[in-house]
Amino acid sequence: MKALVTGGGGFLGRYIAEQLLQRGYEVTVLARGQYPGLQGLGMTLLRGDVTCADDVDTAVQGKDVVFHVAAMVGYWGRYQDFFNTNVNGTRNIIRSCQRHGVKKLVYTSSPSVTMNNIDIHNGNEDLTYPEHYHSHYSATKAIAEQAVLAAHDPEGLHTTAIRPHLVVGPRDNHLLPRLLEKANSGKLKQIGPGRNKVSVTYVENAAHAHILAAESANTGGKAYFINEPEPVVLWPWLRQILSRLDAKPPRMKVPFGVAFMAGWVLEKLYSWCNIKQEPLVTRFIASELYRNHYFSIARAQQDFDYQPLFSFEQAEEKTLAYIKSTQSPA
Repeated sequence: MKALVTGGGGFLGRYIAEQLLQRGYEVTVLARGQYPGLQGLGMTLLRGDVTCADDVDTAVQGKDVVFHVAAMVGYWGRYQDFFNTNVNGTRNIIRSCQRHGVKKLVYTSSPSVTMNNIDIHNGNEDLTYPEHYHSHYSATKAIAEQAVLAAHDPEGLHTTAIRPHLVVGPRDNHLLPRLLEKANSGKLKQIGPGRNKVSVTYVENAAHAHILAAESANTGGKAYFINEPEPVVLWPWLRQILSRLDAKPPRMKVPFGVAFMAGWVLEKLYSWCNIKQEPLVTRFIASELYRNHYFSIARAQQDFDYQPLFSFEQAEEKTLAYIKSTQSPA
């Protein structure tokens, strides 16, 4: 089987590519940067951008399955930039898959496509898309996910969307490292009383879910939440992580209403002044750090027998060991 992984040089994408190799797939990675380590593992690396239809067409040709992981992520930026990568790039992928007779397209989505400053307790795939979003990332991922699922054809291209939540693990340079940096600089503030529960996903488990979904005949036209079976209470968990990494815990608690309004003001100010740097807080970040948002994986368990490769305890140990190995000696 020949597989393409877009964004295969990134955090989750590389784990998917590596697991595909272990399962005997012939793997090609489409990435914007140079990743000599990937070729050393036995993959084919194509340099290109999902926003370029010709790059995508060249990469997709001859493949049996495509994992579309590449995306513009983040909490701040121009809407058009998010739209161009996340929506137009995905449309390029869909068209090329249809043109070249690809059997399966697995799209890396996000649970944030269902979130808009509301509490979600044990949410499932019956959750609907909100009318409005507080981040360009969520809004554009929702448009792209709907395009992928609408492209499902029982007689042709089978499409699936995977929604991993708060992905952590070795080689992560986004989630926990950024929180660690903010904590040590004194910029991390607890939003609200700190009792909110959230789902977390270990990266190797997320990659495993993508591949199982691709290999199943039951996933066509469906989206799936993927995370660890049990949520964590966010702020006690973060404090425990920071303590084990000898980092500074947040010392200030900010009421949610204050943080949310500050996010709104900063978003307006940064937009008016055309400031490209990410604000200290946005409405989306305030909501993420205050609201309950945890999800059921029952549909994934039912449709493609998903079970995590690693327990949460194992995942936490592997993640912390990696972060410690990258820290400079005091």
